[in-house]
Amino acid sequence: MQITSVGHAGFHIRTKAGTILCDPWVNPAYFASWVPFPDNTGLDWDELGRCDFLYVSHLHRDHFDAKNLAEHVNKDATVLLPDYPVPDLRRELEQLGFHKFFETENSEKHTITGPGGDLDIMIIALRAPADGPIGDSGLVVSDGETTCFNMNDARPVDMDVLGAAFGHIDIHLLQFSGAIWYPMVYDIPARTKTNFGKQKRQRGMDRARSYIEQVDATWVVPSAGPPVFLDDELRYLNDDRGDEGNIFPDAMVFLEQMRIHGHEGGVLMIPGSVVDVVGKELSLTHPVDPDTIYADKAAYIADMARRMTPVLAAEKATWAPAQGDSLLEPLRALFEPIMAQSDLICDGIGYPVGLVMGDETLVLDFPKRAVREPIEGEGKYRYGFRIPPELVRTVLRDNEPDWVNTIFLSTRFTTWRIGGYNEFLYTFFKCLTDERIAYADGWFAEAHDDSASTELAGWQVQRRCPHLKADLSKFGVVDGNTLTCNLHGWQWDLESGRCKTSKGHELRSRKLD
Repeated sequence: MQITSVGHAGFHIRTKAGTILCDPWVNPAYFASWVPFPDNTGLDWDELGRCDFLYVSHLHRDHFDAKNLAEHVNKDATVLLPDYPVPDLRRELEQLGFHKFFETENSEKHTITGPGGDLDIMIIALRAPADGPIGDSGLVVSDGETTCFNMNDARPVDMDVLGAAFGHIDIHLLQFSGAIWYPMVYDIPARTKTNFGKQKRQRGMDRARSYIEQVDATWVVPSAGPPVFLDDELRYLNDDRGDEGNIFPDAMVFLEQMRIHGHEGGVLMIPGSVVDVVGKELSLTHPVDPDTIYADKAAYIADMARRMTPVLAAEKATWAPAQGDSLLEPLRALFEPIMAQSDLICDGIGYPVGLVMGDETLVLDFPKRAVREPIEGEGKYRYGFRIPPELVRTVLRDNEPDWVNTIFLSTRFTTWRIGGYNEFLYTFFKCLTDERIAYADGWFAEAHDDSASTELAGWQVQRRCPHLKADLSKFGVVDGNTLTCNLHGWQWDLESGRCKTSKGHELRSRKLD
């Protein structure tokens, strides 16, 4: 099996049976904020696009690059389709001209036939509203000699299916770095932001290491991040100036973390790097010396920014103008029908939310299921966002169903909150269609079994995390009276069972004698 890195979470997998192109991202994403790092624009995308199979893990725009897929990828390629409850991914691919689909069943082993023979594959599909934009996934590929698990930035809960279906994993491709806007965009003191960033940075790497231990592959390739931020106003987000609170550590940082914790199987890949893997044997070649990138990362980024300036300017030219009519009626037309269908989510948000867009402030009144103007004297809202109006006008113009996957991941906004994180609020913003909101509201309403228990550091706790049902015997870490689930970094007070991260989500726990 030959695996070529094509940047970020993207890989080209070559086997005797056929080739699979995975998550080929090259164009700036999220309002031109995110760019692949290191630079992958010099790859031969036409050659890479002459693949037999295409795998797009989910609809995040650093995985689903519509322009690259439309211009460079063979439309006769068979799409390996994750088993998602909402068919948005298939629809988007069909609009680009793809017409051959192999529909997988979640976590089931399948055999696919390429021009040179058969391959065994499995797609682990995550289906909770918090997983990507209504879905995230990882791909397992086996050619009979070598098994590769391309986890990209999925966070599977049950890893036992890997061993049961494929036995030993030879090479594991996984995310290790941040892909979120917290805490950088929060209106909080700088020192507090740094402390939260340090925690977020370490939790992300701890989670990745826990997956490494569970998968137990011979070789591990850190992938799926971080992006690079090339706009002058966003350059501070890059981990190139010794900021201990930066949530975007690069592959070199994580490989050192692996070594510190006794794992010597880490493999650095940059765009164009090729590994040939036969079982547990691996050989690696790079297109250039990685030191040309990492020895002076700040200079490399500065050079990228200079070269990409016209590209970013062209992207910004496509945005809607900042000025225009009031946004009240367009937002009413978008949000109020969604609110009317989502009692559980609106009640879970529970408060009016402020939306400041330049000179205009509107209120998303979730208790009343209404979008309105502020009421004199109602004070500061418990949750609020300050978003440039041109971004709001652009997503309205484009009928974008997912503000999380556009505005929020761009980091081109600021926000505040009083109290804990509210998962219902961000779920609402990624479910702005009838189909999505119906699925999400039903998912939250569905009862989950939490009767099984596990023991952790002298406490008996329910085995499944109240957030997204991760196995706490594998992801749970106890520090004093606090339990942290390293899958997403959520925390609970063990004495009371209260969730310290978000509203609701109580944990069943008791101290053992």
